[in-house]
Amino acid sequence: MSIIPLVFTSGWASGINAYAVVLLLGLFGATGVSDEVPTALQRTDVLIVAGVLFLCEAVADKIPYVDSVWDTAHTVIRPVTGAVVAALLAGESGSLPELAAGAIGGSTALVSHLVKAGTRMAVNTSPEPFSNVGMSIAEDLGVAGVITFAIFNPVAAAVIAAVLLALGIVTVLFLASRIRRFLRRRAQRREEKRLAAAGGPWPPG
Repeated sequence: MSIIPLVFTSGWASGINAYAVVLLLGLFGATGVSDEVPTALQRTDVLIVAGVLFLCEAVADKIPYVDSVWDTAHTVIRPVTGAVVAALLAGESGSLPELAAGAIGGSTALVSHLVKAGTRMAVNTSPEPFSNVGMSIAEDLGVAGVITFAIFNPVAAAVIAAVLLALGIVTVLFLASRIRRFLRRRAQRREEKRLAAAGGPWPPG
């Protein structure tokens, strides 16, 4: 069977939580649940690092504005992780060239990441923190559920991931005005901090 569905699904999930993808796939391979998981992801040091970083993301992802800073820092990390995981999966199965798999996984992870980051910007325009916590939990459960499902039924999981990605893109376009408001507020805060560090402007006469 072609590895493309699993490559696409892992790319989508990596764009949301790359560490969870590495951790889950590694655990599925190490415990013998799946034979398609590359041995590189099953290494103990990889699992430990992925686990620690996953816990860090689980905390940062639930704090308003901190989650957007975290997303910005992972604009490169998530797509690269998606590409690497996809290439490793392709190399393990031999049914798809690694370069092509990396391109699929990386590009899918990038789009998924942009959707996640854009949605969080919109959510951060709300003054209460509960929406961030709810979004983060939903994303974590979604990644865990879809990746687990992909191990047993990769085609159906890929269809679900594609639908979720399409819905996410539509949602971000719908929330564009809120995202612009978030960016304006962030730019304003940066300017205020810069002025405060410089001693601030002279008060008006």
